[in-house]
Amino acid sequence: MNKMLTKAFEERSSKFWILSSLMLVSFLGLVDYATGNEFSFSLFYLIPIASTTWHVKFKTGLFIAALSAITWAVADFFAGTDYRQPIIYFWNTLIRLGFFVTVTYLIAELHKSQRTIEALADTDYVTGVMNARRFNRLLEHELNRSRRYKRPFTLVYLDLDNFKQVNDNFGHNEGDQLIKFIAEELKCQIRSTDAVARLGGDEFALLFPEAGRNEVEVIMSKIQNHLKEKLCRSYPFVTFSAGAVTFESAPHSTVETIRIADELMYSVKASTKNGIRYFLYLG
Repeated sequence: MNKMLTKAFEERSSKFWILSSLMLVSFLGLVDYATGNEFSFSLFYLIPIASTTWHVKFKTGLFIAALSAITWAVADFFAGTDYRQPIIYFWNTLIRLGFFVTVTYLIAELHKSQRTIEALADTDYVTGVMNARRFNRLLEHELNRSRRYKRPFTLVYLDLDNFKQVNDNFGHNEGDQLIKFIAEELKCQIRSTDAVARLGGDEFALLFPEAGRNEVEVIMSKIQNHLKEKLCRSYPFVTFSAGAVTFESAPHSTVETIRIADELMYSVKASTKNGIRYFLYLG
């Protein structure tokens, strides 16, 4: 239930949050005017301020914060609140504005921190590419899209050959640097619509939305030649085995989808290594 509500809120557009916040500030101003200084509604102004800051952006939140302070001041003025000195009226307005701006800043920082945490949770700490957790969500989305629009996609499961020799001979730090280098090179060689993920160890996955075998074969051949050229001096013994499965029909789950590509990759690993095997999955 909570996830459904969160998703519903996240899918709202910026216009929705801005308009609803403007309406709420106006409503609170009218209520403030009608009740005078007998009731305080200061906390309720934080609702539109917080929602626009969180769902739109910091500058929009500042605008709503300033508007809330002005609305409160205008309602206070026309309600006939009597101050002994005019300076008190302006002082109170500035204090309210300062309070609203402070809250806006704190919410913006909290939102920024949450985004950072979410990004870290979805990112492989060694390579900077997406991890298995995020890749599974992306693959699930691609499966749903494939079922809906009847469009193919290709999944490549890639495993480095002889990578253990790097760790054994040069150390794990050198191995991590190589893994990072491979990830960066894979990102550079694929299309902007494609995705690369590190699934663990020396295993990577490449997702090619709406791509058939012919397209992927060209890309993978380019990747193979490119990595061979880059690694020939320092790590001539490091190659990769890959299984590239083009799905004309979407499997039942992400687990099954990855398993099919994984098994194809291991068939290369168990025979010749240093190769790419292609397979067309029809369901």
